[in-house]
Amino acid sequence: MATDVLSTVDRIAREVVAPEAAAVDAKALFPAASLKAVREAGLLGLVTATDQGGLGGTLRTAAQTVERLARSCGSTAMVVCMHYAGASVIEKYGSPALRREVGAGRHLSTLAFSEAGSRSHFWTPVSTASRVAGGIRLDARKSFVTSARNATAYVWSSRPISAEGASTLWLVPANGAGLSVPQPFDGLGLRGNDSAQVTAEAVVVPEENRLGADGGGFGVMMETVLPVFNVLATACSIGLMTAAVERTAAHAGTTRFQPEGGAVADLPTVRAFVARMHTQTEMARTLWLDTITALEEARPDAMLRVLACKAAAGEAATETLGLAMRVCGGAAFKREMGVERLFRDAQAATLMAPTTDVLYDFIGKAVCGLPLF
Repeated sequence: MATDVLSTVDRIAREVVAPEAAAVDAKALFPAASLKAVREAGLLGLVTATDQGGLGGTLRTAAQTVERLARSCGSTAMVVCMHYAGASVIEKYGSPALRREVGAGRHLSTLAFSEAGSRSHFWTPVSTASRVAGGIRLDARKSFVTSARNATAYVWSSRPISAEGASTLWLVPANGAGLSVPQPFDGLGLRGNDSAQVTAEAVVVPEENRLGADGGGFGVMMETVLPVFNVLATACSIGLMTAAVERTAAHAGTTRFQPEGGAVADLPTVRAFVARMHTQTEMARTLWLDTITALEEARPDAMLRVLACKAAAGEAATETLGLAMRVCGGAAFKREMGVERLFRDAQAATLMAPTTDVLYDFIGKAVCGLPLF
């Protein structure tokens, strides 16, 4: 099944995602055509079980899907990344009817964890939930919600209603009364991922929309969301790096000096830069693939790998794309080459929660034998 899925992803990336990518970036457009193709191919249901109408795909296949999309368009890859993260929660804690909606491709999911109040410490929301007539009232100011205006519903965090614990998770329909997106996203990179602030003022959802136990959100975040999101966010970085290496090597090999006629790649310094780009990309890829294997085998080091893979790939992507700009020189500043778009898209990895700095703190605590929280 994985081979068929990836063959389909490659076709969609080649025929739809790549041709749309420049306009998505230039105009900060949601990649509607790409998502339509992904939906029609059944790929929105990739992580949903076959008995609920999905493809029953593994985390490995989902990660490879995101990585291949990222080679053509970082925004499309991030939208799919966040969908799979939300869909993984729904698959484990959602109702059969909701799971069937995801499996059929009628539901585009996303996470709404980061907040203006808690910043990148997404596991400790400050937004509130309280019982009222008709259900649960939610009030919040969420920040950087991918697919904010295009998602079907958000996997939403709040403080617990009454239980002990740091958080509770909810399914919040994006068209609910009291929800608003104050302004569209106009960012440096990932410009088409519709990442925006979402404000909730007295939003009421049925209590059965709770995903997991009241107060159990932290456990869901750590056990379900964090492994999936970190592996898929790493896939985005690796896809961007892979594309950068290919484009930079092609530029260096085909751009020639006059009157001598030698290629830029004839310069040892240029070859060394390209070699560093390739090596960093493959180091990040190796850690990423080993992280997936560690999760599949339930190895003792799996969570440490989960923390490390996103941090390492984010750092590697920033440096690799900096080298791509350096090697390609003035040509890299031209939008039609696409390298500067990859450069801008790559910057998000270190800043997207859990940020690289937070991950290094977690890794340091784990290696030193200290509790993470």
